[in-house]
Amino acid sequence: LSYGTVIYRKQSNCVYHCHYHIVIMTKCRKKIFNADVYGFFKKRLGEIREHYPQIEFIGQNRDKDYIHLQVSISPKISVGSVVRIIKSDTVRDLKKSYLFLKKCYFGTESVWSDGYFVSTVGINEAVVQHYVEHQGCEDMGQA
Repeated sequence: LSYGTVIYRKQSNCVYHCHYHIVIMTKCRKKIFNADVYGFFKKRLGEIREHYPQIEFIGQNRDKDYIHLQVSISPKISVGSVVRIIKSDTVRDLKKSYLFLKKCYFGTESVWSDGYFVSTVGINEAVVQHYVEHQGCEDMGQA
């Protein structure tokens, strides 16, 4: 479903628009993300999407010591669970593929900081108002 530029996602029991801005940082803010490591990370995000269809990565970017993600998440799964999935599913392969990470993070299992930042990415009031005003029009073929 789409209203204006907002895309609503459908599941068997709900329609939703749950977008989040998530930032995950490297442990000790070490600057590990060059173009190659970031490309590998993005590839892993695609693999996560294959295994978790309720998580959709809309956008991502990086600095040298953190990753920004814009993510659509089903209301059936918590943001904290998504962060845990991202961190745990990427760390193992990152450390295996890039030996310098084993040296950087010797004695620890992770490359990720314990915490994360999250904020909602909402739709504006005009979109909600339009949706409410035109409720039922699509079903009657008037949309």
